[in-house]
Amino acid sequence: MSLQHTFGELKAQLAKRIIGQEKLVERLLIALLADGHLLVEGAPGLAKTTAVKALADHIEGDFHRIQFTPDLLPSDVTGSEIYRPETGLFEFQKGPIFHNLVLADEINRAPAKVQSALLEAMGERQVSVGMRTFPLDRLFMVMATQNPIEQEGTYPLPEAQLDRFLMHVNIDYPSASAERDILHLARNDYRQGNPAAAVKVTADQVFEARATIGEIYMAEPVEDYLLALVLASRNPGQLDPELGRWTAFGASPRGTIALDRCARALAWLNGRDFVSPDDVRTMAFDVLRHRLLLTFEAEAEGMTPDAVIQRLIDCVPVTA
Repeated sequence: MSLQHTFGELKAQLAKRIIGQEKLVERLLIALLADGHLLVEGAPGLAKTTAVKALADHIEGDFHRIQFTPDLLPSDVTGSEIYRPETGLFEFQKGPIFHNLVLADEINRAPAKVQSALLEAMGERQVSVGMRTFPLDRLFMVMATQNPIEQEGTYPLPEAQLDRFLMHVNIDYPSASAERDILHLARNDYRQGNPAAAVKVTADQVFEARATIGEIYMAEPVEDYLLALVLASRNPGQLDPELGRWTAFGASPRGTIALDRCARALAWLNGRDFVSPDDVRTMAFDVLRHRLLLTFEAEAEGMTPDAVIQRLIDCVPVTA
């Protein structure tokens, strides 16, 4: 069985458990294949936590959930040194960040010190405590969730940390037919319990898939288009005066790299061995949404990052 078929089966299995959130399922797999972290924003009860748990069930790795609260300390995430009286030495006790899949639930409920404790882990794949540095596992992915409804007792994520996330995905309520299917699935699980994972993916298969995705063909015009989109976000006034008035800062080079990886992963996940301009356009919203800073004027006019990205896509032509 080919790797593409294996991950296609994994996607189908996850879609059966996470009904009505096909986009979330796809973005979870893209983050895994592109070796990045995912920030998911949506109202309570939309299967954000369930989705990452379902993914963890289908991967041969360990999973841990961290519930972020205002009284959480950085050491509750990274771990801390514990004194051992029998030896007279301090021993480092690893925290929950030392797992393959980490769910940072309601990340915006924790203060800035705790949020910043994730920065080194997400960016450098290591944790520094005192004079020592501890590497994280090669298979390491953080999925953070935040609730956009409640603002009391929350701490907005700083731009430096937002940029560490490969994608920022917004999810909405399922359709009426999907809601009915969710109801039937919940009844079934209540009576019979959760079924065992039918597809199990090993860490080696994930690494092999990542290597394959890195070799996917991207034609020069497609690469030019990808670069033009990101560069346009930094100087949008050259394309459209309105865009220049709405955009304070554009995407960083990290955004360029993220868009390249995500477009490749999407193409491979859809069974192709080449990247198309449609792949770039599809991933542009989730990759650039949290990397664009709008002006106060744009916010006053009710503009959103998605509206600005759509305008960029409309303005930037695909080179032949």
